[in-house]
Amino acid sequence: MKALVIDGSTAIGFVLKDEQASHALKALESIESGMPTFVPAHWSVEVANGLIMAERRKRASQADITEVLNLVAALPVIIDDETSQRAGSDTAALARQYGLTIYDAAYLELAMRRGASLATTDRDLAKAAGVAVFP
Repeated sequence: MKALVIDGSTAIGFVLKDEQASHALKALESIESGMPTFVPAHWSVEVANGLIMAERRKRASQADITEVLNLVAALPVIIDDETSQRAGSDTAALARQYGLTIYDAAYLELAMRRGASLATTDRDLAKAAGVAVFP
């Protein structure tokens, strides 16, 4: 595997204790060991939203979420510049073809374009993936 694309569910899966899964922790290990890791432009907002929702549902404290948001912000991920340019074309076509949200289709489009494996816990996204699903 030469590169990795991680979606919001995977990032949340390696930072929230009650959602930690082995594949998410393996993705984190890959990132920390230098695997080039790409995310679409909306990734940080999606992850932050998921974490704030966890805080509102009392799954984590405000202090925990603040700490985790700082950890996520420090991850050596590469934010893809082309995601928004492809939203109305390639990404929209994938969303229509596989019945995905445009947000999820953006991860798929990015993984396809970068020749990367896709790390996701989203079943519909994994099922639609025309790329290797990590791990």
